[in-house]
Amino acid sequence: MKKIALTSLLTVFAVSGAHAANVIDGNPLYMPKAGHFYSVTSVESHTKWTGGQETPWMLGEDFGYGISDKLAVEISTSATENDNFDYMSWDDVDLGLTFRALDAGSFKLDVLGAYGVGNVWPDHAPFLKKELTDYMWMAGLRAGFTTGNFTLAGTAAYLYANAESFNWADKGMHYLAFGLDAQFVIDNNWNLVASAAYTGVVNDKWAWDDVEGGDVKNAGTWHGEFGVNYNIDTTKFVGVYVSGDMNHQGGTNHDEWKSEDGFGFGAKFGIDF
Repeated sequence: MKKIALTSLLTVFAVSGAHAANVIDGNPLYMPKAGHFYSVTSVESHTKWTGGQETPWMLGEDFGYGISDKLAVEISTSATENDNFDYMSWDDVDLGLTFRALDAGSFKLDVLGAYGVGNVWPDHAPFLKKELTDYMWMAGLRAGFTTGNFTLAGTAAYLYANAESFNWADKGMHYLAFGLDAQFVIDNNWNLVASAAYTGVVNDKWAWDDVEGGDVKNAGTWHGEFGVNYNIDTTKFVGVYVSGDMNHQGGTNHDEWKSEDGFGFGAKFGIDF
């Protein structure tokens, strides 16, 4: 079983969220209308990187299409560079579906599904190298409540990861993920967004072979984010964000909660067309 990155799973979890509003402004429940495309481009970095190289920059793209007013398909991908472009990596490709199962006024309920490939093209390694590539499946639900000024959505999902797409016989990694997203609209131009998500391992022990000090039980990650969005118009927005993580991999035995040093930051540009 190869190393499975929780950050990649969190990406699948976030990108494949339900959508309920039709105006693209950073709302966590946004959904494109039937026949509409959308694109959200993001650039991210970190104030303190401990990966052994200079602080990386990540470029991400989420692209989706409204098949109908109740069904949307989305694809996302990301790439990382650092050391002045000496290190380049195509990190993941994720395909997701969102189906609006309930639309009762301000209340929404969506069914989520996604398939993802991690470590698509790592630096100095062949494309889709078998020993490095991870495959992930996700299924979940999201319930949301939205008004003219406030939106709140909660998501629960199950994720499975393994060395091959359909390698069900071999013991893979099982995860449960929970998230809460909120948006507060200040006026026609400005809004605030915040989110918190937890992804935890269901297996009895952590399966990373290179975890120093032994296996990590109940491994998991908390990811929090806060952002400010500016609506250029009803079809375009820009936003800036800060984020932080807490991992259950700290301490002498790598079995304690530890906050990540520094914080992440980034910007997004979204358009509906």
